[in-house]
Amino acid sequence: MTKLDSKIPEGPIQDKWTNYKNHIKLVNPANKRAIDVIVVGTGLAGGSAAASLAELGYNVKAFCYQDSPRRAHSIAAQGGINAAKNYQGDGDSTYRLFYDTVKGGDYRSREANVYRLAEVSANIIDQCVAQGVPFARDYGGLLDNRSFGGVQVSRTFYAKGQTGQQLLLGCYSAMSRQIGKGKIKMYNRHEMLDIVKVDGKARGIIARNLVTGEIERHSAHAVVIASGGYGNVFFLSTNAMGSNVSAGWKVHKKGAFFANPCYTQIHPTCIPQHGDQQSKLTLMSESLRNDGRIWVPKKKEDAEAIRAGKLKPTQIAEEDRDYYLERRYPSFGNLVPRDVASRAAKERCDAGYGVGTNETGEAVYLDFSSAIMRYGKEQANIQHIHNASETKIRELGVDIIEKKYGNLFQMYEKITADDPYKTPMKIYPAVHYTMGGVWVDYNLMTTIEGCYAIGEANFSDHGANRLGASALMQGLADGYFVLPYTIGDYLANDIRTGEISTDLPEFIAAEKEVIDRINFFINNKGTKSVDYFHKRLGKVMWNKVGMARNAKGLTEAIAEIKEIREEFWKEVKVPGSADSMNPELEKAGRVADFLELGELFARDALLREESCGGHYREEYSTEEGEAMRDDEHFTHVSAWEYKGEPADAVLHKEPLNYENIELKTRSYK
Repeated sequence: MTKLDSKIPEGPIQDKWTNYKNHIKLVNPANKRAIDVIVVGTGLAGGSAAASLAELGYNVKAFCYQDSPRRAHSIAAQGGINAAKNYQGDGDSTYRLFYDTVKGGDYRSREANVYRLAEVSANIIDQCVAQGVPFARDYGGLLDNRSFGGVQVSRTFYAKGQTGQQLLLGCYSAMSRQIGKGKIKMYNRHEMLDIVKVDGKARGIIARNLVTGEIERHSAHAVVIASGGYGNVFFLSTNAMGSNVSAGWKVHKKGAFFANPCYTQIHPTCIPQHGDQQSKLTLMSESLRNDGRIWVPKKKEDAEAIRAGKLKPTQIAEEDRDYYLERRYPSFGNLVPRDVASRAAKERCDAGYGVGTNETGEAVYLDFSSAIMRYGKEQANIQHIHNASETKIRELGVDIIEKKYGNLFQMYEKITADDPYKTPMKIYPAVHYTMGGVWVDYNLMTTIEGCYAIGEANFSDHGANRLGASALMQGLADGYFVLPYTIGDYLANDIRTGEISTDLPEFIAAEKEVIDRINFFINNKGTKSVDYFHKRLGKVMWNKVGMARNAKGLTEAIAEIKEIREEFWKEVKVPGSADSMNPELEKAGRVADFLELGELFARDALLREESCGGHYREEYSTEEGEAMRDDEHFTHVSAWEYKGEPADAVLHKEPLNYENIELKTRSYK
């Protein structure tokens, strides 16, 4: 049995990373030219890793299923990226970012990893500015910051509402330089279908060319998984529809432990679902909660009238509005962490105060009217417009809001046909990010030697809940500033290995396994589409493994998912052929993996008999509906070892030791 060894360095937490780097093995430039590294996924984590490793001199093979790395789901990130630079002089520091992240994750993350993340965060901003990322700047030309949930400082750097896109373009430019030099060989429209182990070490992958259908063998001295999260196990999520768990799940089935699958983030600021035929949900950036105030009517009859279309939100008087986050959490108000805001919205809607047009009324308001008038008055003063009319003040305020959030407002209007400058946005929680993932040690290596996992694909930094603007921070920290050091320590042992042949028996066996599975899908005489099964899985996951969970629902979900999976293998129908472009074949493999993950997900949630962060068990909550942790029994990482069926998976526990932060009940009041 594999023993979990997190490999956390000794010494004071502020010195661990520095001392570690001072004592690792290095690979000299000439030897790097003889070493190959495969990177699967080219979003911010994979792209930054590929560019950095190639810049160092390694030969990199980068794979993405999109037609270009520029189409990675990282492009969808809106609000910003955190860094402890204290540009605002408001008390921020490396320790404060470390503390906020551990607290925001409800004390379920590894201290050493989080401190390192906070430590390297400042370097990321310098790196991206050097690449030309157009961060917002203040009046004096300095980089601007805004606040995000769960913190009381302004540490989030942003580029309007398209931060992920701009960061990815900077990352892609670094990749393109190395592609041009021949140090990165780019494999667009390729999907990893299995990992290949030789003598227990990751030595390559089997990939399918998604255009021609050709199955290919690729070898390397190390494999890096940077394939994102698994939120699409719910079918409906804010993730791109192609986002999937398959790369992470394939390495899990070959020996990499999968950690904390039940830790899934429900984002509070999404456009509500409109109907049964919807295929994905759209996120409205958390940055909007800087200026938007969240409310529902105080009176149920007003909420009912709004749902019936008889009353408009602008007709509800100020004294008849319940700004419930400001009421319940006065210290943080609308900027409480995502899990807290999501549960509070669900509670109000479940109690009958929701304002959505669907049957359950699932929506609350995000209102910018106060911010528009506040900014308008400020601008009137700046421009020396005395006794400005309300119309003029509003006009000036709208102009400021447009500069800060214009593309988000435009996106909302295009989707809903409502003008958010004139009427409040409707929002409701939706699946967004997954804190669980492949288990990694301090080096970012999985329990397969030579196989690494970075970014959202691993579990390491966010605990049970990710603070807003920390996903981009973690992805770029892993790729630019952590993996390039830690992987060298491992690859120093491979300088005499030489090129690894793809004719080895292990490659042949892995390829056969992949081909057999593809042939099964193509030849199966089923009657139901892949989406039919994915939607059924998604409904079970959302209804019984979603925002609120209980033992009865989770037990039912485990049985139901197993039934869906068994029916899938009998009844799935995949049209087309294997030797050409076939999106249904791609989806079939991905949904097969989701159907296994879904059961393990529910099992993990059932065994974790506490509420923490994004994992909310109804049986373990306070009278006020707040999460109730059980630190005596669950201050650990749940790392699952594959043994065949999800029901047979073996649980390993990595204890979490808090030496620098006191374990206490999380409060934002």
